[in-house]
Amino acid sequence: MSVRGHFVAFFKCTVILSLRMLLIVPAGLPVRSQGDSQSDNEVMDNITVRQGEDVYLRCKQGDVVTHTAWLNRSSILYAGEDKWSVDQRVSLVTLNQEEFTIKIEKVEMTDEGQYVCAVQTSSRPRTTSVHILVQVPPKIINLSRDRTVNEGSNVTLMCQASGKPEPSISWKSSLGDLASDDEYLEILSISRHRAGTYKCTAVNDIDTDDQTVDITVNYAPTVSEGRDVGVTLGQRGVLECEADAVPEADFEWYKDDRRIFSGIDGVEILNTGSLSKLMFHNVSDGDYGNYTCIAINSIGSSNMSFLLFVVIEPTSATLMQEPRTVQDGNGGPSGINSHCWLLFIALLPFLLQF
Repeated sequence: MSVRGHFVAFFKCTVILSLRMLLIVPAGLPVRSQGDSQSDNEVMDNITVRQGEDVYLRCKQGDVVTHTAWLNRSSILYAGEDKWSVDQRVSLVTLNQEEFTIKIEKVEMTDEGQYVCAVQTSSRPRTTSVHILVQVPPKIINLSRDRTVNEGSNVTLMCQASGKPEPSISWKSSLGDLASDDEYLEILSISRHRAGTYKCTAVNDIDTDDQTVDITVNYAPTVSEGRDVGVTLGQRGVLECEADAVPEADFEWYKDDRRIFSGIDGVEILNTGSLSKLMFHNVSDGDYGNYTCIAINSIGSSNMSFLLFVVIEPTSATLMQEPRTVQDGNGGPSGINSHCWLLFIALLPFLLQF
């Protein structure tokens, strides 16, 4: 090291030792100058600031001040106009006979602590201390991921958050049937009706943070009650099978013990989400009978039977009208049925012989 380097290092050490010995006094130990009373040690009110905001540290001066400095944890930030801190966020605002003010931009949690303004006068040292409290808005830092579980399983959701003051945590279901004021939400033997979105909320005096977890509940298919269908020979017929399931069910159709495939024997199977249709484009005699729909997913299966039965189309021979009866004004019969008139005319010759 050069002579200049040794000199600079010696100078800094001398200044630091002087400030520590004369200006920075451990709590409870009064500072006295020869022939003087106890030195002035002022404690200002705490400064509370939110993370990310700027803070100003002000210290009163005086005409007789010879040296002044702002320190944090015995580290010198500013000694007069000379900046000792390497932190670019720290800057000098005002230095005159009235005040010595520095600024810390975008305060972080590491900036929290005690700051001391040390003033040396011709007669005695004086210190002013202030404590910076940094408040941090809540932030959820650990949250359960979206879950897919089988119906009947036990589910535990976790939510952890940071912040200052320490945030309170609560859980709430989108269905409104479950709530918790704890980091953990436990759902015992979950049912399909409790599938949905669950929100974790972290709150402190500064702000609120919330995030959500989605729970999907898998369950076996349940086939809705079937409806038998009557179809006229040669017409179009459709059997419908609907199943509630998660994940969505796959469908199989059977007639007796024989599986039916789409596009064979004039039959088509159309599956759309939870609904399966077995369509007959031209019903023949062999199509009538019992059919079974089976809904299957990874959890289980369910089935339902349907009947496709024949409907006889009415013919002209069967469409005979009922005899008409003429009524008088009082609502009673006023004439003779037409069939009776025909029978009377047919028997009239025999009646005339007597």
